[in-house]
Amino acid sequence: MNDVSFGYGHLFTNALPAAGPRFGGFPPFYFVGGNNDPEQVPCAALAEAADAVIRREGHRLAIYNLGMGPQGYPPLRAFVADKLSRHRGISATADDVLITTGSGQGIDLVSALLVQPGDTVLIEEFCYQGAINRFRKLGAKVLAVKLDDEGIVPEALGAQLAALKAQGVTPKFLYTIPTIQNPTGSILPLDRRHAILALAREYGMPIFEDECYADLLWQGGAPAAFYGLAPRQVIHIGSFSKSLAPALRVGYAVADWSVLGRLIAGKTDGGTGALDQMVIAEYFSGHFDAHIAALSKVLEDKLDCMVEAVEREFGSSVHMVRPAGGIFLWLKLPDSVDVTTLVKPAADAGLVFNAGPDWACNGSEAKPYLRLCFAMPSKETIRAGVKALAKVCHDVTGIPAFGDNVRR
Repeated sequence: MNDVSFGYGHLFTNALPAAGPRFGGFPPFYFVGGNNDPEQVPCAALAEAADAVIRREGHRLAIYNLGMGPQGYPPLRAFVADKLSRHRGISATADDVLITTGSGQGIDLVSALLVQPGDTVLIEEFCYQGAINRFRKLGAKVLAVKLDDEGIVPEALGAQLAALKAQGVTPKFLYTIPTIQNPTGSILPLDRRHAILALAREYGMPIFEDECYADLLWQGGAPAAFYGLAPRQVIHIGSFSKSLAPALRVGYAVADWSVLGRLIAGKTDGGTGALDQMVIAEYFSGHFDAHIAALSKVLEDKLDCMVEAVEREFGSSVHMVRPAGGIFLWLKLPDSVDVTTLVKPAADAGLVFNAGPDWACNGSEAKPYLRLCFAMPSKETIRAGVKALAKVCHDVTGIPAFGDNVRR
């Protein structure tokens, strides 16, 4: 039978995203995504951890969820609770923790629990693209909350909530990345956290807190998580994607049982990868602090390299605030520059970056912004890539006029 002409396109459901391209490898200058430094994956130690835990408990792999229930591997949940207690001011036990397939699944579970078409959701004006898209896909009206160099501005949030109340609108929740904000890299000060919690109580609005990057701090730590300050008001999620490896799809959610029990019921994947959970628990239970200290030092060194390269190549044409941790540098070019016009010529030059409008609630207001990931490329690649980006920007816009103290 000749079925060459047979196709499925007419059977596809409506509102599908565009078809994905075949993966052709990374370009020479790859400054997008949340990848980490390949040299910092502790391969030998992970192999030892895998060997130990498989020999001890590998028989459990014969049963869904290791025969230990849908919340996740108990030793990993216990480690998460201990980590959050020591580093994020959160008082929790293993019973308060749900292991998820990355923090993305945490966002999906919370969204499915709370968001209905027509709901209003507040989100930082520059924020994680994946969250913005998820909320909108569910039919939510996403409203931007004003940021400055330290994060959410409480006074602006208060005025926004009052205006919404006057319209009879109560937001379903405020989604925030208060500790190493993505993409800006800021850390919300403690006094602002208290002020925002007070506003949330006053207006009956929960806080959905994403701390995906909170383990990667340069110096001095950060204020207690929102959940640590007011657990009944907050749903907290985090991840091991940035602290260990993105390809290990393991995250976690922490919430009051009235919420956590519902999130568990919505987790219909048969369980997050059990072996991933077992290996992370085995390795991090004895090496977390040392691993994070070493990784953060490497990342801060790469950040310094990127900051120096941007200053050298762009000079006064760019505004940036050095992030306090994480893996991203957020840049603002002059208002006359639309970074979306740089995307194709940059790609033609072997360079990809995140355009600001993709990381903003109101894309038209973020045209001069872009995000660069400094974690995966080498320092040599960072220097060469920033130089290539400056050339593309100059060729398209005339900015920057100078590079490395030389007129272009």
